[in-house]
Amino acid sequence: MARLPDGDPAPADGALPQSAAEGADERAFGVYLHVPYCRVRCGYCDFNTYTADELRGTNQSSYIDTALTELSLAKGVMADLGASREISTVFFGGGTPTILPPSDLVRALQGMRDAFGLADGAEVTTEANPDSIDAAGLRELAAGGFTRVSFGMQSAVPHVLRTLDRTHDPARVPHVVEWARDAGLEVSIDLIYGTPGETLDDWQRSLDAAISYDTDHLSAYSLIVEDGTAMARNIRAGRVPEIDEDLQADMYEMADARLAEAGYDWYEVSNWAKSGLVSRHNLSYWQGADWWGIGPGAHSHVGGVRWWNVKHPSAYADRLREGVSPALARETLDEHTRWSERVLLETRIREGLDAQVLTAEGRQAVAGLIADGLLDAKAALAGRIVPTLRGRLLADRVARALT
Repeated sequence: MARLPDGDPAPADGALPQSAAEGADERAFGVYLHVPYCRVRCGYCDFNTYTADELRGTNQSSYIDTALTELSLAKGVMADLGASREISTVFFGGGTPTILPPSDLVRALQGMRDAFGLADGAEVTTEANPDSIDAAGLRELAAGGFTRVSFGMQSAVPHVLRTLDRTHDPARVPHVVEWARDAGLEVSIDLIYGTPGETLDDWQRSLDAAISYDTDHLSAYSLIVEDGTAMARNIRAGRVPEIDEDLQADMYEMADARLAEAGYDWYEVSNWAKSGLVSRHNLSYWQGADWWGIGPGAHSHVGGVRWWNVKHPSAYADRLREGVSPALARETLDEHTRWSERVLLETRIREGLDAQVLTAEGRQAVAGLIADGLLDAKAALAGRIVPTLRGRLLADRVARALT
């Protein structure tokens, strides 16, 4: 699993510096709730997740009670800061949130409603594996206030799913999509491209399947092999081939073209939506909003202060049981860091970056980036820094040039 970053020790009571309240009314506030459980660990995954065999001293049945304890702490910290406000977006991620009973997820959402209130039209999303939820469960989530579900389809091709260690039957995906739609939920699908052994024809098959389900939203992420994962070990041992980055670029271009033909608009490098039904929670990360991350290993950000919780579920539960914040460490971002991160993040989205934010050197770099086909010339003339298709593929290069 990925190692937590270094930082300054977080206070035992979780209190935030008063500077974190500055400009709070101008920023959206979201809540992310991390459910760290999975039935099977996928070979490519380095998220903070655990199977039942990997856990000691923690119980899935009591997890939401523990998370609600952190939510109570969050309410107090935000109230003391004078920055408490209604929640505009909620995202249940993991792991597999729907490994828990739908009633637990609804109870957690009610706890957020009681602690902060939900803004009118709040977006409430849960991730789900296609084999981890049924029609009755989706109806229960919708009745409890969820508005959206994101299914981890990843691929429609059995051999690609096997390489990823995904266990669901791809034939189930259209059924769960239909059940979610019948329940009144917006529906998103997640795909992964560039899996070792996946061909361009395989990827086209997955895209065509996903498009045929006519969901509101689709995410497509290039596979990144992280050190320490089973897939990294398999690649080193020669059991599966290396990642082909040129092929991944071809796959991205195919996705963008086919999704555009099907009526999807890109709004962030890896995300497309129909009829403006973007993931407002995910977009808020790119736009520098505030959010509180609940759960082991969860990261939070409020007003330029970023912190992260202890990783293991038992350590997380122990700290909260003892009345101590689960935050392990934090950092207060200086003005330059906040500026450079803004450039990095906002040049990934279709809305783009206000060119006035750039330094003189950054503005001078714009012409060269346009000449290289990385920035949209028309948008630049209107004062917005927006990547082209080629610029999306080279997003890090664009950000480096501008900072």
